[in-house]
Amino acid sequence: AGPRACMPTVQDLRRKAGTEPITMLTAYDAPTAAIVDEAGIDIILIGDSMGNAVLGYDTTLPVTLEDVERHTGAVARATEDALVVSDLPFLSFGVDEAQSVENAGRMLKEADADAVKIESGPHTVDLTEHLTDLGIPVMAHLGLTPQHVNQLGGYGRQGTTIESAEEMLELARDHEAAGAFSLVLEHVPANLAEQIPAAIDIPTIGIGAGPET
Repeated sequence: AGPRACMPTVQDLRRKAGTEPITMLTAYDAPTAAIVDEAGIDIILIGDSMGNAVLGYDTTLPVTLEDVERHTGAVARATEDALVVSDLPFLSFGVDEAQSVENAGRMLKEADADAVKIESGPHTVDLTEHLTDLGIPVMAHLGLTPQHVNQLGGYGRQGTTIESAEEMLELARDHEAAGAFSLVLEHVPANLAEQIPAAIDIPTIGIGAGPET
């Protein structure tokens, strides 16, 4: 099978930032993806949340690259129009750059994803730039990053202090400069989620982040 007729592209989505609403839903299988695609949703995310939602784990940490690749392939085969984004699971990126690139590339080469999402921090700025330079579009993810559940001590709201809010804003700017085509903000205060889209030009997708994303 040839490449899907992908519409919108990552550049189409970037142009929508601040002007048109952008919709994103999660799917883990072909039947769900077909329904979401038929509804006209812009982006379908194959989240490592499959660990909690469909695989029976308590966290996302046990999810493997093979799990995500398999579910991404199922979604991509049922999707004609939406942008398909694969979530890179815990320890599949950020440890060794060459391995990170190979793992991200597998999602595009073998599972027919259009882009990858990575839970972001200071350690993913250079990786985002490298992936983008190689032609692998990156969706950054700040705020509550479930792969850091053991470090965060749970799934509480993030960016609630001045220092953490300023750091998140700076990381958003850094990932935009590194080439990320969009940013997910998860479980952050609405006033912070209002400031970040105003400070960057790429689309900001909110998950429990108020109405301004």
